Amino acid sequence: MSLLRRTVLLAVAAFALPLHAQSIKLGELNSYKVFPAFLEPYKKGMELALEEINAAGGVLGRRLELVSRDDNGNPGDAVRVAEELITRERVALLMGTFPSNVGLAVADLAKQRKVLFIAAEPLTDKIVWESGNEYTFRLRASTYMQTAMLVPEAAKLGKKRWAIVYPNYEYGQAATATFKRQMIARAGGGIEFVEQAVPLGKIEPGPVVQALVDAKPDAIFSSLFGPDLARFVREGQLRGLFRDRPVFNLLGGEPEYLDPLKDEAPVGWWVTGYPWYAIDTPEHKRFRDAYQKKFGDYPRLGSVVGYATVHTAAAALRKAGSTDTAKLVAAMKGLEVDTPFGRIAYRALDHQSTMGAYVGRTAVKDGKGVMVDWRYADGKDFLPGDDEVKRLRPAR
Repeated sequence: MSLLRRTVLLAVAAFALPLHAQSIKLGELNSYKVFPAFLEPYKKGMELALEEINAAGGVLGRRLELVSRDDNGNPGDAVRVAEELITRERVALLMGTFPSNVGLAVADLAKQRKVLFIAAEPLTDKIVWESGNEYTFRLRASTYMQTAMLVPEAAKLGKKRWAIVYPNYEYGQAATATFKRQMIARAGGGIEFVEQAVPLGKIEPGPVVQALVDAKPDAIFSSLFGPDLARFVREGQLRGLFRDRPVFNLLGGEPEYLDPLKDEAPVGWWVTGYPWYAIDTPEHKRFRDAYQKKFGDYPRLGSVVGYATVHTAAAALRKAGSTDTAKLVAAMKGLEVDTPFGRIAYRALDHQSTMGAYVGRTAVKDGKGVMVDWRYADGKDFLPGDDEVKRLRPAR
């Protein structure tokens, strides 16, 4: 090899190494194998955001690098891989998680290790209230918020006997407690609740549906999602459970859970969801067009969540002007971020973002489940007042 060629190669190597070493690592963990319907689109959303940010010059003059791990939907595994991301990969921050119990475990680790954690998907209220801490911020509209979006319509019906069916873990338990509390507050006394708790991912639809039929409720509230929801819908339709009974379902309008039902999708349910095919705001159209161009597929709600999570991390780094944790945490308080749903802010009071959700009713069109009569419910309009939040979130 000539001296000139060797000199050039060494120069290129010397230049390339610092560029790679200077990337800012974002540590991400999620339950990819357990919840693929939501998290495969979520990962694509993250990839799109990362590509956009790096193509525009990165952040603080450095590229963003995503270092991702699977937490198996298990709190113990999540803590282990989060610790690995902090110590071995030396990430600037943590983000992600899906089940509420996993999110809470990682939030506790973030508090112990003093590292910023952007909880993308876990919906439990505890993550920003009862168990809230200085280092944890949450993106998605919480269980409380999404329930509050449905309760006004439920209360209008004047029904007195409500059946509630839910997955028996933190998210489902919180949704049930919040629905009962908010309904009683709006409708006063005289409301009865009949509850059916089912193990997550292991519903036995026949006995559950028959028990609800036998209970003769006036209306139904459900927080089931994924395969549990599909099995419940099919068995409920078979046994006539939904005939002449209003049904409200958290998350039931999300494409991840509505699309697999095809023409078996329920008709007339009140749901929160994501009618991607009908939202024509400029910010959503830009996102949808870019997503479809890159992946040849339509976005799901997970796509929006992944995209907005990475843009949140980038915005926090820009505002902080540093990867220092104390500066990042300070930057997150009041941080504003542009998302496909419009601009959101992370409240300094409780670290909850104001991202909202779409609320509407289910229908079947061209052999597919869709949302109709929908509207965007801005998250800031469905949060308790400051005094209530201060009571819920103890000083730490």
